Amino acid sequence: MEIENQENPIVNSALDEFVARPFADTLQKIAEIKSECSKTIVGNHEIIDIMIACILCEGHILLEGVPGIAKTLTAKSLAKTLDAKFSRIQFTPDLMPTDILGTSIYNTKESVFIFQQGPIFSNIVLIDEINRAPAKTQSALFEVMEEHQVSFDGKSYSMEFPFLVIATQNPIEQEGTYRLPEAQLDRFLIKLILTYPSMDEEIEILNKYIQTATTYALGQIRPVIQPEDIRSIQKDLASVYVEPHIVSYIAQVVNETRNHTNLYLGASPRASLAILKLAKVIAMMAERSFVIPDDVQYVAPFVLNHRILLTPEAEMRNITTFDVISDILKNVEVPR
Repeated sequence: MEIENQENPIVNSALDEFVARPFADTLQKIAEIKSECSKTIVGNHEIIDIMIACILCEGHILLEGVPGIAKTLTAKSLAKTLDAKFSRIQFTPDLMPTDILGTSIYNTKESVFIFQQGPIFSNIVLIDEINRAPAKTQSALFEVMEEHQVSFDGKSYSMEFPFLVIATQNPIEQEGTYRLPEAQLDRFLIKLILTYPSMDEEIEILNKYIQTATTYALGQIRPVIQPEDIRSIQKDLASVYVEPHIVSYIAQVVNETRNHTNLYLGASPRASLAILKLAKVIAMMAERSFVIPDDVQYVAPFVLNHRILLTPEAEMRNITTFDVISDILKNVEVPR
């Protein structure tokens, strides 16, 4: 896309500098992450790319798919490429909020209560089968996912940088599960739907492990990115240029979700911010220092699919959220 601004030479000069600036260090880190993940993951290249982008802008990820298609393995593999703390929480119907956040333990020696941090106090938190826990437990995640802190007994405990949640859920076995509240879904930057591998990919999976007793080898993955690297990348992201007409385009796309005839509930301003952040990372990964409409169109389905609700009539006609998003992207005028 050609960027022009004849009326403002200062902006033109800044754009020339942005376009010329390479993101060599970031691209090298991303290539190393992909290389390490390929030791355990076969295929899912687009999924890996968008998850990396999400991690770089410190966004929460929701993975949905049937059992056995490497949702948890993908999350673990990516987590191990980051040199930071990792914890896993298995959500069950009897799980309590204190099992996640922590609880007070009485210190008999000092006669005081001491807050014992729960497993949520980590850098990357994998939540398996997030829809297995009841609403009371789900609500424990609201504050920490949005504000990166936990409030307990009148005190606030901040999370270390970086902090992100990667959650999985199974769309098939719905017996004994609890639907995630819209407020919680809105806190996930993206929702990814994993599908079965192709025939060639499945053969590659079999050949990959044909001579080993284990099905995967997470121990082979080495950490290649530090928290300081993520901070540095986020500073570079601040310099990725977004033209006013691109900002307007994002706002129009999200606004259309609130007026579409097939939607009962549209996306919030948090969705607009998510598209903006993710589009900037995608631009950087494409070695560009400016966002183009293609970046917005690429990330929009990942950002919007879990934030909109279909009307009962649309569901009866087997219309999907992706159909609606595709329709919106076709109808909103693309800036030139």
